[in-house]
Amino acid sequence: MTLRSLCGSAKTEMFSRVMTLGVCLLAMSWGLTSRSWANGETDPTKVDADFAFQGEYLGDVTIEDAKIPVGVQIIAKGDGKFHLVGYPLGLPGDGWDTTRRHEVDATREGDTVTFRGDELAATLFGGMLKVVNSQGDTIGELKKVSRTSPTLNAQPPEGAVVLFDDKGTNKFPGGKVSPEGWLMQGATSEPTFEDFSMHLEFMLSYAPKKSGQGRSNSGLYLQGRHEVQILDSFGLEGKDNECGGIYTVASPAVNMCYPPLQWQTYDVDFTAARFDEAGKKTSDAVVNVRHNGVLIHKNVKVPKATTAAPNREGPTPGPIFLQDHGNQVRFRNIWVVPKAAK
Repeated sequence: MTLRSLCGSAKTEMFSRVMTLGVCLLAMSWGLTSRSWANGETDPTKVDADFAFQGEYLGDVTIEDAKIPVGVQIIAKGDGKFHLVGYPLGLPGDGWDTTRRHEVDATREGDTVTFRGDELAATLFGGMLKVVNSQGDTIGELKKVSRTSPTLNAQPPEGAVVLFDDKGTNKFPGGKVSPEGWLMQGATSEPTFEDFSMHLEFMLSYAPKKSGQGRSNSGLYLQGRHEVQILDSFGLEGKDNECGGIYTVASPAVNMCYPPLQWQTYDVDFTAARFDEAGKKTSDAVVNVRHNGVLIHKNVKVPKATTAAPNREGPTPGPIFLQDHGNQVRFRNIWVVPKAAK
């Protein structure tokens, strides 16, 4: 169901005004810092004031007596700058119809950042986004939400190979561990695998002044050959080089990236490429991926080793490789369930 079929064209146009409307973001009383993070911040006690306003918001907006669910993602861009993305019917993976996005930028002026429309305005304060019409009547309130992956903290089943946990297991030789006890980017597992399913949890760092591939960039390389991209692409469209993308091969069905400093999950089912006795490939690798519990890749064939893979395609098993792209990313609760080769 689209927003137009739900509300009619007039209401659809009115909703568009909601998403190009005014948002007033009051800065925290101690003001904005000028701190610039070269590689990303992983300590929530060291972030700037903008961080408190970044995140996801969800609620209803009443248009001509019809309540329309609305999801909003607000992205901090540094120095009081924000980017707002609005989604009809709910947040990505949770109601959004996937066909319509509404985007608007804002810059802080003094202690506020304001978006204004001809007929509507909205104010963000205390975790609430309040929408009002030209008469000053409140027509909607969107509350800040913090979604949690349904597979977060999933426990390894019998037969799983635990690669990293909070009990001291670390099968990434030479892999660095943060003071908090989390695995850092740039690690290769000692065990190697052919066909498998796996679970991994990761946390993106906060780097508001960075953009694109410079924003918490890493990657999960299956067998050290095929990359599922890790990137702070919160609020972006969802391309093959963004979070959840199979690099240069396939974009995710939906961008399920959560905001930085929030734990996320990948659950992967992987079937390795097959080779005959002469070393000729007979079938491509096949990948299924769930990002924060939502299926973003279903039976995707990966025809080659992806860009920057440490290993070439071949018939031998390969490791789990967590790329160091120069940005800070943290990992925990990593386990693999090997499958009997077919």
